[in-house]
Amino acid sequence: MENVSPFVITISRQLGSGGSYLGQRLAARLNIAYLDREIISEAAKKLQVSEDTIASNDEKLDSFWQRLIKPFGYYPAGYQPPSINLLTDKIVHSTQSEVISQVAQHTSVVVIGRGGFYLLKQHPRHLSIFLHANISFRQQRVQKLYNLSGQQALQLMESVDRVRAQYLRALTGQHWTNALEYNLSLDTSVFGLDKSEDIIIEAVKVRLGNIKDHPPS
Repeated sequence: MENVSPFVITISRQLGSGGSYLGQRLAARLNIAYLDREIISEAAKKLQVSEDTIASNDEKLDSFWQRLIKPFGYYPAGYQPPSINLLTDKIVHSTQSEVISQVAQHTSVVVIGRGGFYLLKQHPRHLSIFLHANISFRQQRVQKLYNLSGQQALQLMESVDRVRAQYLRALTGQHWTNALEYNLSLDTSVFGLDKSEDIIIEAVKVRLGNIKDHPPS
């Protein structure tokens, strides 16, 4: 008998390993919700700021507002400037976490990044996944996706992975590449994206029970 209670799949990923691609494919096959940029949209509504402002803080440690105000941080003696409500990383993280938790409580969903593996660790029906791949595989995908040179792709990969690692370490205390934090760690460069998708679907069925699968025709 099918278990109809909500379940959640969280995907942490190295840039270029196929996290967003596989997340969208899984959501479509399982006919469930998908949260990635949608988290930014909902957080922006809650904080009453633009999506660009949230995106500037998304999975990063440097605050957009702090970087904006820093050049103007000198004030003449005796002058106290009006207080400014800085949109800190912790506020953004807290708001995004609230969005993720609220959705996962009522709806089956695939969640991309943003510490979902840690945030939803106590969810009764949760499959946590970490996707990684070798440098060549990732580089080729990043070059194609973002129309970059090989060197630019390598620099972007290094930068994004470093920032994500720092972000998650600071806000969750966890090392994002630690396989012990996940139910499934998968090298997409070994299996390819199509086979990785099938492997994850089988893991979903084993972990979460009789889940309806709608494979692509």
